[in-house]
Amino acid sequence: MSLSPAVVIGAGLVGASVGCALTKAGHRVHLEDRNASHVQVAAGIGAGTSEPAVPDEVRLVVVAVPPAALAAVIIDALDRFPRATVTDVGSVKAGVLNALWDSGGDVTRYVGSHPMAGSQFSGPLTAQADLFHDRTWVIAPHRKSSAAATQDVRDLVAACGANEVIMDVDIHDSAVARVSHVPHLMSVLMAGHLNEVPVEQLQLAGQGLRDVTRIAGSDPDLWEQILGANSAAVLPELRAVQHQLDTLISAIESDGTAGAQAHAVLAHLERGLAGTRRIPGKHGAAPVQYRQLVVEIPDAPGALSRLFADVAQAGVNVEDISIQHDPDRQVGYLSLAVAPDQADALVGSMTDAGWAIGDSDPSSDSAG
Repeated sequence: MSLSPAVVIGAGLVGASVGCALTKAGHRVHLEDRNASHVQVAAGIGAGTSEPAVPDEVRLVVVAVPPAALAAVIIDALDRFPRATVTDVGSVKAGVLNALWDSGGDVTRYVGSHPMAGSQFSGPLTAQADLFHDRTWVIAPHRKSSAAATQDVRDLVAACGANEVIMDVDIHDSAVARVSHVPHLMSVLMAGHLNEVPVEQLQLAGQGLRDVTRIAGSDPDLWEQILGANSAAVLPELRAVQHQLDTLISAIESDGTAGAQAHAVLAHLERGLAGTRRIPGKHGAAPVQYRQLVVEIPDAPGALSRLFADVAQAGVNVEDISIQHDPDRQVGYLSLAVAPDQADALVGSMTDAGWAIGDSDPSSDSAG
């Protein structure tokens, strides 16, 4: 079904990426942002046009503004575009919906949504049409959402290549507190602790530290708004983590026997391992424990391109990749996540092609 013309309000990373995806899917998109330069940049990368839409013709409005502004912009959009379905991409839903109930607007045309995609970057320059490809996108209709409006949002999700999940508003807010907001705070705390670490000690940092702290590089102002909007769901999760931290501290400082102390610490480590195994795999499938293979990349022109070509030639499906660099040896390492039943075939093919490949990561800091 056509979603044209559509209006995207907020031309940052997510809004501009929605515009790019809709445009790529053949829909006409009009861009709005209080920062005129964002609109121009987003239009320049193919997210839509800066020309204003004819309000009565608009079929869909996607609101992609910071959390503190969401409710007001949605209420305004419902008024300005009287025939349009209005959705948003905010990460907290209940507070926005409560504000809409009090607004007196036509809430039957509003269906909240939340794509579980993004990055630590912001602004339209980092937007991309495939940002949502194969990612989960929550659709959160309320009791007065019309069936037609809900279908429009489902069509939006499909046009962006995402995987829809229908979820109650309050359940959504509890879920994102657990799987997004609290993990972000853990990353922030770890990164903040690095301010107390001497520079010479930071030279020992490996990929593990970078993985843990990566998302702490996100916009602090944006996250202050997110956490404020979802504080009711975040606080009990933080207290649960605090309890686990207290028990871990007690285990490490235990006055008991060394064996008892080790057993208590081991219980925490095993609990963490079990948690990682509960994270769903691709498309929400049951989690798969992939085998991690690491290929050494020489510091030579064209080496990475040749490596990717040989991986493709092997005909093995690679689920995930990451690249690390060893500044001392001037080489890189490509880590490949592969299904266990395909790993040996990839090792054989890459070895025949002249690559050094193995299971252990020589640049890993996992052993401390």
